[in-house]
Amino acid sequence: MVAIPSHPDVQIVSNETAWKGRFSVELVKFRQRRFDGAMSKVRSWELLCRGRAAAVLPYDPVTDQVALIEQFRLPALVAGLDPVMVEIPAGLCDNAEDPAVTAAREAQEETGLPVDLLERMGDFLLTPGASDERCAMFAGRIRAPEAGPDGIIGQGGLDAEQEDIRVRLHPAANAIEAATAGRYANSVTAIALLWLAVKRDWLRARWADR
Repeated sequence: MVAIPSHPDVQIVSNETAWKGRFSVELVKFRQRRFDGAMSKVRSWELLCRGRAAAVLPYDPVTDQVALIEQFRLPALVAGLDPVMVEIPAGLCDNAEDPAVTAAREAQEETGLPVDLLERMGDFLLTPGASDERCAMFAGRIRAPEAGPDGIIGQGGLDAEQEDIRVRLHPAANAIEAATAGRYANSVTAIALLWLAVKRDWLRARWADR
């Protein structure tokens, strides 16, 4: 059963595990203080518990390229989208692992590219209406290798996790344009590229002498 932090404006009536697999679904009954100052009636909420996560946008400030990954996502198919999504490396934090450590590990595992510097973008709650998953996002400095046709630089992922990942380099300007045009349905990818759109010159200057 997930531990729910105490809050002066929230009363937990009950909390039980409705289902447990790799993650758990908790059924929480609660009251919360309304904007008029009164407490709400008892509400029921199904909460998918995934915990802390981290994601990283691999960026080469010299060649001005980003490394994006492509992989099959069943929930995208269920949602009526192309199930092969364009993403950035991401994963759940192991136990109490520092999200920066998670981000660097996931970049290596999913792209094969080491990250030698990280710049934190922020923490984002991905689906606040359904899950507690909070993702720490970073830009990570890489040195982009030579790419093959269509920018493809190889395959990534862990066989033990049945990951099948294609890695592709994109000029940063092209990736940002795709994000601002709404062509990337993955929210973490879009957030990272919109951040880069604003911070790109600053980031290149910051990393220039490091």
